[in-house]
Amino acid sequence: MSYAPRPVAVVNSAQTLFKPSWADRQHVDLISEAVTGVLKGTGLRIDDVDFVIDSGSDFLDGRSISNCGFLGAMGAHHKEESRVEEDGLWALSYAMNKIASGSASVGLVVAYAKPSELDARSFWCTLLEPFTQRPVGLDHFSAAGLYAQRYLTAAGLKPKDLEVVARHAWEAAVRNPNVDLDEVPSAEPFWHERVASPLHGSDFARPVDGAVAVLLAAAGVADQITTRPVRLTGHGSAIDQHFLAAREADALPACAAAARMALGTARATDFDIAEVSATSTVGELMVLEALGLAPRHKALDLYDGGGATAVNPSGGALPADPIMATGLARFHEAASRLAGRSGFAAGQARTALVHGTGGFAMQNHCVVTMEVAA
Repeated sequence: MSYAPRPVAVVNSAQTLFKPSWADRQHVDLISEAVTGVLKGTGLRIDDVDFVIDSGSDFLDGRSISNCGFLGAMGAHHKEESRVEEDGLWALSYAMNKIASGSASVGLVVAYAKPSELDARSFWCTLLEPFTQRPVGLDHFSAAGLYAQRYLTAAGLKPKDLEVVARHAWEAAVRNPNVDLDEVPSAEPFWHERVASPLHGSDFARPVDGAVAVLLAAAGVADQITTRPVRLTGHGSAIDQHFLAAREADALPACAAAARMALGTARATDFDIAEVSATSTVGELMVLEALGLAPRHKALDLYDGGGATAVNPSGGALPADPIMATGLARFHEAASRLAGRSGFAAGQARTALVHGTGGFAMQNHCVVTMEVAA
């Protein structure tokens, strides 16, 4: 007897404003705002939610089992709750599987981070093997620089060519009301001072505080709530070698593997929107190539505005990287555009591909595809 998973759709999604520091608000405040926002206008109450899955980091939060302190804000009191210590897109995949299996009908996914309360560099370093990698001073800056050196050489590019990627991201983020940004940075050091050769400050993602919430449901439930339901059509994830020296020099094969898994069930092969995550400009180029949106070493061509796929219309992760919530933020942006929600320009977009990354130097990758229901 064959088994057909139940279709899953997006009911709603919401986020707080992303800003470098929410000094006057605690984690519970940010989480409460996102959860309240995702329920608003749906006709659903927190009692209608069957389970809650959250993404966060004990290290970033500064205490063990930190999610226990946020259960009330997430509406998870006396409810099935699970924690995913990885980017929120993994939590969304978990929720998608629970609903598709028939074990639940409505699920809430929450991801959050407040990197302003610590040194984000230290967080990434804790992911390193402590005996042969951490002692040599390797961190996510130097790792990105090593990738960039090899990628630029293989692609025949110069460091200044990466400015196209950074400017595309920051200019889009200025237009994004969800990001606390009035103008593109103009400071000379930001664009020209080397941080990790050959990369400058503008080549790295900016950590921000914030929270994101997504409400998923069986398609039959979602169809009763929204007039433009967005169905989830595929998802996949993969992990690369832990040791940086064991990975490919200028490509992300784990990202490609995650994409193949997601595309294996997706009906669409071409996508109107691609919202992708990366910790550096070169990382973003390698992700786009791994996803099959550009030939190897040719992703820079996607930024001329003439491509069929709109790349990171939100600005992506470079101007606003809430670390544990970055992939879920990409999902929120894409789903909101497909659904034509207020404040999001949807145009004729009907399909989207979303990518999240985690681990040291983008070791882990998760890909989700979605489309507007016919």
